[in-house]
Amino acid sequence: MCAHVLVAEDDAMQAELIRRSLLAEGHTATVVHDGSAALEAVRRDRPDLVVLDLMLPVVDGFGVCRVLRQGDDVPVLMLTARAAEDDLLLGLELGADDYMTKPYSPRELMARIRTVLRRSGRAGADRRDDAVVRAAGLAVDPERHEVRCEGEPVDCTPAEFQILLAMAAEPERVFSRRQLLQCTRGFDRSSTERAVDVHIMNLRRKVEADPRKPVRLLTVFGVGYKLSGGRP
Repeated sequence: MCAHVLVAEDDAMQAELIRRSLLAEGHTATVVHDGSAALEAVRRDRPDLVVLDLMLPVVDGFGVCRVLRQGDDVPVLMLTARAAEDDLLLGLELGADDYMTKPYSPRELMARIRTVLRRSGRAGADRRDDAVVRAAGLAVDPERHEVRCEGEPVDCTPAEFQILLAMAAEPERVFSRRQLLQCTRGFDRSSTERAVDVHIMNLRRKVEADPRKPVRLLTVFGVGYKLSGGRP
């Protein structure tokens, strides 16, 4: 079940945690931090699901849900720190498909997302033949744990795979070393941020024609790395 999920959350740390959890599940994700941007992203990207924080700036979650329900049937899972029954009922009346109160565990959130996608039948089947994430001549398959570069198989360590998966899901995004290190948690528990440089160096040997002159895995000096080349 591969889906594209829009995460509308003004807390950057929470948004990043949700994004990484979605990538680990094989989904792709777009993150926005206010209600106006959420509405624009729904129109532009046609996501399979919206994870919607109620306390968004510009347009709050209730307002976003109200607008969506005027002309879109995209499933909505609301998140809020407010546990009042009136808020819950209003969210459901506005058309939210599910409702979670903070704090919550990422594991529970992923389970709820799977349930909503299954119920809605919008697990990306209408736009995706499979769960493979493609960018810059790479194909990263989270279900089979396989990577191909220009059609040729690439052997990756678990940590390298997670880094490529995150970068392929958001080509041209600049990732800091800290963000890429977080992708490897569970595989490289004792690693430091400098270990990311080693992973990138090893990946360049595997996916670049000339690792000394990379055209895919680029260094953004003073910031980190990005996967350049965009989507096919």
